[in-house]
Amino acid sequence: MAIIAFWSDEKKETGQTLSMVALSTYMAIEHNYRILNVSTNFKDTTLEDCYWNTNKESMFMKKINNEKNNIVGLEAGIEGLVKIIKSNKTTPNIVSNYSKVVFNDRLDILCAPKTNTYSEFLEIAKMYPEILNISNRSYDLVFVDISKKMDQEEVDRILEIADAIVVNITQRLHIIDKFYMLREENKFFKNNNILLNIGRYDKFSKYNVKNISRYLRMKKDVIAVPYNTLFFESCSEGKVAEFFLKLRNVDTGDRNQTFIQEISRMSKELIYKLQELQIKM
Repeated sequence: MAIIAFWSDEKKETGQTLSMVALSTYMAIEHNYRILNVSTNFKDTTLEDCYWNTNKESMFMKKINNEKNNIVGLEAGIEGLVKIIKSNKTTPNIVSNYSKVVFNDRLDILCAPKTNTYSEFLEIAKMYPEILNISNRSYDLVFVDISKKMDQEEVDRILEIADAIVVNITQRLHIIDKFYMLREENKFFKNNNILLNIGRYDKFSKYNVKNISRYLRMKKDVIAVPYNTLFFESCSEGKVAEFFLKLRNVDTGDRNQTFIQEISRMSKELIYKLQELQIKM
């Protein structure tokens, strides 16, 4: 059981959310783990949109999720979960009652708050550390996509309880230098539970994983999620699950082979890191 936080201090797009989607979906298919993806975003449904086109959501999935919501008898999603936690009525599997199913008993999604009011979002955000700890009791892996719109105090609390932290950067030199300085100035980011990820990775850039690893004097190559047209289209169409299922046995020479190989390497690096940190899997 482990909490994996995806985080970046960059204001510009780093591919953070889609990197988490790629890794968690792949692991849910290829490994016997029960996984939860948690979105902490405000007025941003990127994570949910990767799995569902709300206008075309299958009747089967609607039935499953409606049944789950009827169990708790309150409003669905994070808002309903927060109310239950505050009323001290939690049960071992309470989080799954408020999440949506991608793969039954394999991958659930705890969607972002529905509120459009920032003050309400900040109040909900205060509960995320507790929600993650509760989730960690019933899921093998809890992935959390940390929003840049959360108060720093809540961000720090999540980073403190996370078993592994995936720091997301781009291949811009000044961003790489910024991470170098971050490690020099803040010992927290020198901890052994830090993984460095390049989202929307271009293997033809001179700032490739090997060169960046050497530049930062890292013992292992940084991980990366290559830019892949079909993957990003699938994310926008709510078809990520289908995308990975179709590529389970990708052929040699297939245009998607490199992408799958890198996600597989990313998965192995995370599992190794968690084992290295002596977290029971």
